[in-house]
Amino acid sequence: MTNSKTEIQHVFIIGSKSIGQYGGYETFVDRLIGEHENNESIKYHIACKANGDGYMDESKLNGITVTKNFPDGSVSEFTYKNAHIFKIKCPKIGPAVAIYYDRAALKYSIEYCKSNGIENPIFYVLTCRIGLFIAGLVKKIKKIGGKYYLNPDGHEWKRAKWSGPVRRYWKWSEKKMVGLADLVICDSINIEKYIKEQYGHPNTTFIAYGADIEKSSMSDDDPVFKSWLEEKGLRSNDYYLVVGRFVPENNYETMIREFMNSNSKKDFAIITNMNDKLKAYLESTLHFSSDPRIKFVGTVYNKDLLKKIRENAYGYFHGHEVGGTNPSLLEALGSTELNLLLDVGFNREVGEDAALYWTKEEGSLSKLIDEADLLDYETRSVYGKKAKERIMNAYSWKFIGDEYKRVLIES
Repeated sequence: MTNSKTEIQHVFIIGSKSIGQYGGYETFVDRLIGEHENNESIKYHIACKANGDGYMDESKLNGITVTKNFPDGSVSEFTYKNAHIFKIKCPKIGPAVAIYYDRAALKYSIEYCKSNGIENPIFYVLTCRIGLFIAGLVKKIKKIGGKYYLNPDGHEWKRAKWSGPVRRYWKWSEKKMVGLADLVICDSINIEKYIKEQYGHPNTTFIAYGADIEKSSMSDDDPVFKSWLEEKGLRSNDYYLVVGRFVPENNYETMIREFMNSNSKKDFAIITNMNDKLKAYLESTLHFSSDPRIKFVGTVYNKDLLKKIRENAYGYFHGHEVGGTNPSLLEALGSTELNLLLDVGFNREVGEDAALYWTKEEGSLSKLIDEADLLDYETRSVYGKKAKERIMNAYSWKFIGDEYKRVLIES
């Protein structure tokens, strides 16, 4: 099985936990293989977790064909959207499992190429976890005529959840993995600039994540949506919203404090996974439970329902300050008319003049909320139109798919 320019380019994607489930990489992989499903010049091979946090549950996908099972009878490989999906079993070793998983998936991919006579494969690794092993793995990749591409994600080493030693490992791992990459694909212009300035890497390119502006299939009076609003004590178009991981660097403390200090009569709905330690800290610091407007409403995995919730929010808050182009921001711009973003380079780059901006300075967001509450329908509609134009012009999945085609097949 060869892959000259006129034949098939095999691309192995390592780093997504699953396909089409909750998460940025998971959504990205699903949409990417969907864009190229009928392209006979490219064959995707996608690693997924067989067990543990975020594992691949193929029963949630439509149109799969099982091709191989583990000895215990569970599915180990299947075909989906013309892509070859293989699952990696992981030991229960805590946070280090992410490093184990990426390394094991890459080793499996290399062996798969050798066993199946695949020439000149591309191995596309998402994020910088396996710096400790990358040199040896790259030697094996080069030995079979392969290329190693990297998506460095954002500044993982800045995340507050990591201890000092772990942060130092992330930074060191980033340096090792960037240095050995044949190509670094950055999902943000700011990240690409950082990679060039920090490491002087000669081969980088910018390809963002994608989003769409399609409306939810649910109507305003859909019983599922109405039931959700009623259960959470919310009214359509009368709540601000945030959707994202419940971690310090997403600035929940600032958003909750500032909302509590605003004069808004609306609610603040927080869709997130629960981190009991952080929630307890915020309660002890802010006493948010005394404010009935602050509502932690759990997680929402029904994609149509989540899109409907976004569409019917009065406004959306985005407080992410670590990372590149954030999928939840793109989804907000594609669905919610009024977006209030933390003023950092990553967010400005995406939102441009289609959003309002706030800083972490005390009073900045609360003042903006009070001003946003007074905006008329026409003004909010103008922001909504600009936001959707941003998605159509720079972040549509077709555009992202074409950019990857350029990089993976045509370059």
